[in-house]
Amino acid sequence: MKILLVCSAGMSTSLLVTKMEKAAKEKGIDVEIFALSAGEGKKILKEVDLVLLGPQVRFMKNEFVKLATVPVDVIDMLSYGRMEGEKVLNSALALLAQK
Repeated sequence: MKILLVCSAGMSTSLLVTKMEKAAKEKGIDVEIFALSAGEGKKILKEVDLVLLGPQVRFMKNEFVKLATVPVDVIDMLSYGRMEGEKVLNSALALLAQK
């Protein structure tokens, strides 16, 4: 399972990625999570199972929905601001379960 986090420069989500990976490891979930800029993220949409947009790029959701064949959602602003990796991971897993 691959989860792509998209932010404006691909940098601000790196801490959240680390916290999500830690939560996944604690739950025994095999998942690859990484962050890219919007431009780079668009290039690999066929390689991921889920796209999560950072709140700062939420205005791009419709564009990503049109391009992707996988679920696309915006990370909850409060969870993002607090870097709540487990909460964001749980939301991602719920989205994947609906797929």
